[in-house]
Amino acid sequence: MKYINETVRRQDRLMNEADAKTLLENGEYGILSMCDDETGGAYGIPVNYVWDGHDALYIHCAPEGRKLRCIAGNPNVSLCVIGHTHLIPNKFTTEYESVVLSGTARIHLTDEEKMQALRCILSKFSPADKVVGEKYARNSFHRVEIIRIDITEWSGKCKHVHAAD
Repeated sequence: MKYINETVRRQDRLMNEADAKTLLENGEYGILSMCDDETGGAYGIPVNYVWDGHDALYIHCAPEGRKLRCIAGNPNVSLCVIGHTHLIPNKFTTEYESVVLSGTARIHLTDEEKMQALRCILSKFSPADKVVGEKYARNSFHRVEIIRIDITEWSGKCKHVHAAD
């Protein structure tokens, strides 16, 4: 997973890698973008995710649907994670922070990896309910698919407005 900020047009808005990792770790959702070979167009959808702390992230979903059909047709995906935003109308701008990553989506993971991903999702989104969540995950396991995105490259960007700006 290469952190590449050289291709960001606004070099004055780069987010350092440590802050980008914090956003990737703590972000609640991202917009997953895919190619839809069936329609010849693009498909983007908001998703919850969990980052493994290394070079992959996991998304849970139903075991069938458009997202999985898109990935089966073309596994190259992009995910944009949006952090803090603040509209500043009188300055005609917005403060923001975001991370954009590219990677390869994988489906049909082993049951062990799927369960481990569900445990990571529980730890991130329901840390006080892990025992109940584990039972829920086991009981609904047959109704869940897990997508792993192997991150190839990513970048971070932000804008902070100062009082004098």
